[in-house]
Amino acid sequence: MKELLRGTIAYRSFAEGKDVSHATLIVFPDEAYLRVLLKECAKAFFCAADGTRVAELVEKETYSDCLILPASGEKWAVDLGVKIIDESLLRPVECAKKLFVLDAFHTASALVQNKLLKVLEEPPAGVYFLLGATAEYSVLPTVLSRMKKIIVPPFSEESVKSALMRITGGASGIGEAAAACGGVLSAAQALLAGGGEDFRLAEKFFLGENIAASRAAGERKEKKSFLSALKLVLRDALFFQTGQEEYAARRSDGIGKIAREYPASALLKGMELAVWAEKQINLNAPLAQCLETLFIGMEEEKKKWQRLS
Repeated sequence: MKELLRGTIAYRSFAEGKDVSHATLIVFPDEAYLRVLLKECAKAFFCAADGTRVAELVEKETYSDCLILPASGEKWAVDLGVKIIDESLLRPVECAKKLFVLDAFHTASALVQNKLLKVLEEPPAGVYFLLGATAEYSVLPTVLSRMKKIIVPPFSEESVKSALMRITGGASGIGEAAAACGGVLSAAQALLAGGGEDFRLAEKFFLGENIAASRAAGERKEKKSFLSALKLVLRDALFFQTGQEEYAARRSDGIGKIAREYPASALLKGMELAVWAEKQINLNAPLAQCLETLFIGMEEEKKKWQRLS
């Protein structure tokens, strides 16, 4: 995992000391590994090589000059903003600089962000801020304008596949998981952990088994991994439908049946609605409702194509 994270533009910026700003926001889509990436950047900020005391303390979140907040398992609260302001006034303990690592800043309320606005814009001498968020739209424009922004794009399919090979030792289904995860390693791991169930259920959803399949799909706890599987099934069905099955990551009988059931326009509509569904899920919309909209949209597109053909 470290190999993957240390290849990002965010880590390299700190490791190479390139224009380290008083406040830097790292936008990284993988929430499960956001804190891990921030800690790797913090080690680079302090020039702490692997195995050194400082590196180990940063990893354990106990280094006196590196405050990683909120504490693991806790959430952003107004009193935490007050604590950060008060702590920023205290001199570093061991070296000439002090780093505040603010994890999951996309979950901080507007009240908290506004409270930190001044200290982020003009921190005390020797004080630096490293913020992490999964999306920049969750950070107030006034806050964004006060800091340097580094966007870490999703990893390539090959990078995720290589990481999964190192992590699992070569588990089955790696290719499908890497292709479906959208460059988010934790999503690929969730797909692998399900043993392919997300892919099988996604196929059933499109094959007319919709009463049972829709109910089972709508009740999925791992909503994001299921939607990732759904998008891959649609993409691979489109490859089959257009005679390009050699590019498909999943080549099951179910994919072939879906390709025969839906025209290319309906599959493209489904892919568009699957992306829409992901955004709605992030806003806490019910998965079952999103899936119903997706299925209806594809059926309408299929009927439109049938009328024209």
